[in-house]
Amino acid sequence: MENLKQKTARGLMWGAVNNSTMQVLNLLIGLVVLNHLTPEDTGLIGMLAIFAAVAGNLQSSGFSTALINEREPKDWQYNSVFWFNILMGAALYALLFLAAPLISAFFHQPRLTQLARLLFLAFFISSFGISTNAYMVKNMMNREITIVNITSLLLSGTTAIVMALSGMGYWSLAWQQVVGAAVLVAGRFAYVRWRPRLTFSFSYIRQTFSFSMKILVTMIVNTVNQNMLTVVFGRLFRDPRVVGNFFQAYKWDQMAFQTVGGMLAQVAQPVLVSVREEKDRELQVFRKMVRFASFLSFPALFGLALVAREFILCTIGETWAGCVPLLQVLCLSGAFMPLYTLMQNLVISHGRSDVNMWLNVGQVILQLAVILLFYRQGITRMVVAYTLFNILWLAAWQPFARRIIGLRWTDLLRDTVPFLVIAATVMGATFAVTLPLSPLLAGLAPRVAHGLLLAARVVTAAALYYAAMRLLHVAILEECLQYIRRGARTRQTTE
Repeated sequence: MENLKQKTARGLMWGAVNNSTMQVLNLLIGLVVLNHLTPEDTGLIGMLAIFAAVAGNLQSSGFSTALINEREPKDWQYNSVFWFNILMGAALYALLFLAAPLISAFFHQPRLTQLARLLFLAFFISSFGISTNAYMVKNMMNREITIVNITSLLLSGTTAIVMALSGMGYWSLAWQQVVGAAVLVAGRFAYVRWRPRLTFSFSYIRQTFSFSMKILVTMIVNTVNQNMLTVVFGRLFRDPRVVGNFFQAYKWDQMAFQTVGGMLAQVAQPVLVSVREEKDRELQVFRKMVRFASFLSFPALFGLALVAREFILCTIGETWAGCVPLLQVLCLSGAFMPLYTLMQNLVISHGRSDVNMWLNVGQVILQLAVILLFYRQGITRMVVAYTLFNILWLAAWQPFARRIIGLRWTDLLRDTVPFLVIAATVMGATFAVTLPLSPLLAGLAPRVAHGLLLAARVVTAAALYYAAMRLLHVAILEECLQYIRRGARTRQTTE
């Protein structure tokens, strides 16, 4: 029987496999697809992203989070949430289907009407898999989640590649989302023992309505937060290329920080729920998660900022050069996003969905003020202001974390700042060491030169960061290495 530490370690390991493999596959699929699309194609999809995402929030309504927050959820509770999600999904799809011409008129893009009606089908299909996903997360079925996610991405990515190569343009991205949603639903049902019944009661919906509605508001606020700049650019600049460049930069930044944040999200809430009655232990568990997030997030995102130019020019080409400075800026705040994930899971695990809601509402309101204040100064300055605000807003969460588990400012700084400083120093040293390579590679084909410089910087930064961690005897590195060695010994014994 596994103890909590072993379950958490196994969950994090499979979370790492899930998120890292997903990001690599997304990268490979994206490289093929984007080389056959234009910024205008991705800009059209970006204009619709916020509508699909908000509709997806409304259909789940936060009840899946309520299920995960239960000590031992029952079948009838899963059943209630399942049918509620489907009813909401159907109603919302019908509403957005009818509203598609209005969305098209808002962005002055007639092509959006039919594109929206197809793209929005993905969230309706997803409504059939929300309860099963909650079941898998609650029971920490991280291995099964990984298999389902990778299978979905492979099949949907293949669909997008075939359509892009056939000259289908933005339709390839829309069909990718529809196929991906369908495969996710089928895969989750293949692994989950629970099955929905035609007899059901919405009593659980009524019981958890207050908690779930606060989660819903928070989810919508976060969705608006994530898509706000895309909507603002689409409305203010009316240029799909501007929207496409930002959408592309934000996508790569999000893929990077979700590799860490997604790994933590798969285990954070179930683990914190299991220890919330033991205050001292809960603080220790939470601080270790903060150190683990910092250990991975700062070098990953600062590293992406370092190699952003080489990465973009080597992979998707000069057409997307306009997104490079935006990506570099976004990576700075992206490094802090996994810490937000942990804070949110902490307050939710204690039933404080109200704290989670109001902090996110306040964040978006102030972000909108920042955007309106800076947008006339150009896209880059506006993104800089947006990024700085996102970093500083983390300070708003700490008082609530202290009230709940006693997390002090000194604890938070002690667990994050050393990794931030080391990662920044390593990236600066890497830039200095590899700078002389640029003139030496100037005679090669552009993509080859960018690729070699990219590889040199990644290898150098990884080696320097690992060396720094070993020289400083960082405990979190040793714990990771011990778990890997233990897993290797276990596999050898089994074989």
